[in-house]
Amino acid sequence: MATLLLVRHGRTTANSSGVLAGWTPGVRLDERGREQAAALARRIADVPLAAVVSSPLERCRETSAEIAAVREGTKLALDAGVQVDDRVGECRYGDWTGREIKTLVKDPLWPVVQNHPSAVVFPGEGGEALRDTQARAVAAVRDWNARLEAEHGPEAQYLMCSHGDVIKAIVADALGLHLDLFQRIMVDPCSLTVVRYGTMRPFVARLNDTGGGVEGLIPAPKRRRAKASSGGKSGVSRKSAAATDDAVVGGGAGAP
Repeated sequence: MATLLLVRHGRTTANSSGVLAGWTPGVRLDERGREQAAALARRIADVPLAAVVSSPLERCRETSAEIAAVREGTKLALDAGVQVDDRVGECRYGDWTGREIKTLVKDPLWPVVQNHPSAVVFPGEGGEALRDTQARAVAAVRDWNARLEAEHGPEAQYLMCSHGDVIKAIVADALGLHLDLFQRIMVDPCSLTVVRYGTMRPFVARLNDTGGGVEGLIPAPKRRRAKASSGGKSGVSRKSAAATDDAVVGGGAGAP
């Protein structure tokens, strides 16, 4: 059951000036964004990660580099220890790219984006349908799940740094929500969202988390896990499957 740590990039110069950056090159973290990335990197430094995956855009690569650098205990070059995947890059907003949000809210397409995003295809050359953004991002997640589970086992955890709308689309898929409901999900800069992918369903364990402990993401010592799982027949029993893959009726006690 692979666990995905979804991180939105830190705040950027475009965010702070109210501009829709999209795939505009050269959009970097501002001072607050660098502080956010450093704080998140320290907060999750002890969480074991099989991989750090990033959108190809600079703001995500800078955030990912900060996370990788803290884990290595030294300053690293951009992309060192990070695997870039274009499929988790920002939605391609076409003619909306680079425009101010206060102008875009007056566009006739704006209410459609808000209320019927599955019907939206952004105008202009290279404009993308939001449903296609979701499809490529979810496909990337599923591919990484399979790859890392094969290499590191079903308890593999990995981090993916992406963008607000992309993360919302992945979370909507994990929650079984229609894309038209994805605007109900909030994803702040440098927030942490955690999804565990089981054989029957994903579990959204954290959403838009911008502070607090991450002890629940640090595995228990192997000796304790082995003791808890011993004594059964070969294969996966219904009891052990329920422990990892079924929703706990009543909500359960949470992380120890």
